[in-house]
Amino acid sequence: MQVDKKDIRILSKDELREFFVSLGEKAFRGNQVYEWLWKKSVYSFEDMTNLSQDLRHLLSAHFVINHIEVDQMQRSEDGTIKNAVRLHDGLVVESVLIPTENRTTACVSSQVGCSLDCKFCATARLKRMRNLNPDEIYDQVAALNKESRLYFNRPLSNIVFMGMGEPLMNYKNLVKAVEKISSPEGLGISPKRITVSTSGVPKMIRQLAEEGLGVKLAVSLHSAIDSTRTRIMPFNEKLNLKELRSSLEFWYSKTKSRITYEYVVWEGINDKGKDIEALIHFCRFAPAKVNLIEYNPIDEGGFKQASPQVVRQYVNALESAGITVTIRRSRGQDIDAACGQLANKAQRD
Repeated sequence: MQVDKKDIRILSKDELREFFVSLGEKAFRGNQVYEWLWKKSVYSFEDMTNLSQDLRHLLSAHFVINHIEVDQMQRSEDGTIKNAVRLHDGLVVESVLIPTENRTTACVSSQVGCSLDCKFCATARLKRMRNLNPDEIYDQVAALNKESRLYFNRPLSNIVFMGMGEPLMNYKNLVKAVEKISSPEGLGISPKRITVSTSGVPKMIRQLAEEGLGVKLAVSLHSAIDSTRTRIMPFNEKLNLKELRSSLEFWYSKTKSRITYEYVVWEGINDKGKDIEALIHFCRFAPAKVNLIEYNPIDEGGFKQASPQVVRQYVNALESAGITVTIRRSRGQDIDAACGQLANKAQRD
């Protein structure tokens, strides 16, 4: 029965070569299959046209390819595309393609639901069902790459792990996926164009620094005052700012890579002078960039975007301190594709 078949994509190239040799075939057949799976991203053995029909049937008899399906694609008025991605077990995650004049960026999910509990994020309200496998992460990127070429006449320029889930809580699969995405035998996208966005898991930030993948790091910070950050991101009580700062110092010592901080300014939460001063102090130990993000409401709850005047105070203070700062406007709000809005709403309505 099909359920007993192994997903062929868990095999390495060497294991594929060994499989063919064990059946009396040439080892290079394994190379061909590996290329079809990863460089060409095919989902069917029938599409492997340089293999004979007998070999294709042989593969079908032994293996499956548990690929994703784009269940629903929505296009925003601003050009943003959101995919509802159905996994082989029926669960659904979302991924987003964000076009600008010069680039297209893929926003990719790493978990079904999320392991953390940020109060302002719709995804955090979903129960974490499971981690995504490396091939499921890879498939999201491959699908968005095809859509980028189709709708915007260019391949993906950037990837951010900023979709559903906390990527560093799915560490091993994240690393395997990045290796496949960046490999010349895969999609060939440079690690320098890949950003891992984390809410702040100090132990795993250190491990990522040791890994030497060459990716960039973004931290969803939102406050540099422990009591405030714990209020909006309760896990901060255990993984506090002191530990986070220490892990980021280690990150910079290992990678010499600038750290990006994602930061939403909310009315009555982090809109005072002391909040700005704390952020500047937190950023000083290493080259930093602060993205001030427009808040995307998820309900009628207690989070409200601070006034433009307060945001401008942040900008002026950060620039005066020599810290790079940008105001990032939300994309795809009309299809619930903006930061913090991914929650499989269409599936639940």
